[in-house]
Amino acid sequence: MDATQKKQIVERLAARVQQGVPHNPADAYIHDALRCMVEAGACRIGMRADQPLARGFSACNLAPPLARLIDHTALKPETTEDTIRQLCKDAEQYCFASVCVSPCYVPLAADLLAGSPIAVCTVIGFPLGANQTAVKATEAELAVRDGASEIDMVLNVGKLKSGQYEYVEKDIRAVVEAARSSRRGGTGTKRALVKVILETALLTDEEKVVACVLAQNAGADFVKTSTGFSRGGATAADVAMMRRVVGEQMGVKASGGVRTLEDAQTMVAHGATRIGASASVAIMKGLVGGDGY
Repeated sequence: MDATQKKQIVERLAARVQQGVPHNPADAYIHDALRCMVEAGACRIGMRADQPLARGFSACNLAPPLARLIDHTALKPETTEDTIRQLCKDAEQYCFASVCVSPCYVPLAADLLAGSPIAVCTVIGFPLGANQTAVKATEAELAVRDGASEIDMVLNVGKLKSGQYEYVEKDIRAVVEAARSSRRGGTGTKRALVKVILETALLTDEEKVVACVLAQNAGADFVKTSTGFSRGGATAADVAMMRRVVGEQMGVKASGGVRTLEDAQTMVAHGATRIGASASVAIMKGLVGGDGY
């Protein structure tokens, strides 16, 4: 099927979805989603005949389920504004769950994605987790006010390995409370999600269990495997262990080294409900992404 034929198919499908409905801003999202489905290989699109057409419709309803689990990430120190603009463009095209960017790029990403279903995620205490608790809490507060709705904080690995569990739990709780008490522009109703990065490659199995329990006790929403900047990334075994410890009440995010569709599917099969990756587009195309986060 050539490009012209694909375009004709998408236009016919879009016309059917929007039949009898006045033009509105969601039309572009519908058109883009249909194009993604056709380009991915779909030769038929199912539509329910017993529902009003284009009623409260989001193009992301047509996205592959895996795409809605991916935090599309750009955290390298050399990341530029142009990189962030492309990251957001990719996220809208593929309907990823979020873009994950450094704190200085949160305002830009929030503006680029305003009105879309794509969340803005950022990192706190990154990548070492060794900042003072007050610094982490302030960083989280500012990030949410700038437009972040998801916070990935790095656990204090050294304090955990020193057996200072009360310190670690309070450190996490301070970020959770700061994130949830802040709103962009001081207003809003939707609270920010907090994910705790354990840096599993540096921990024993016992320490991983303790870290999960501390994160859960502190009120976090997710536990996450890795920053992608340490000596190892996500493993299926670690994801499965984390899922067993936190149960179904928390999310588990696999990040670091997830570069292929098979990698992502393996993590989901072992209990991951989010995937952190810079190779997100390659994953969705069934290709192999490059090294790095």
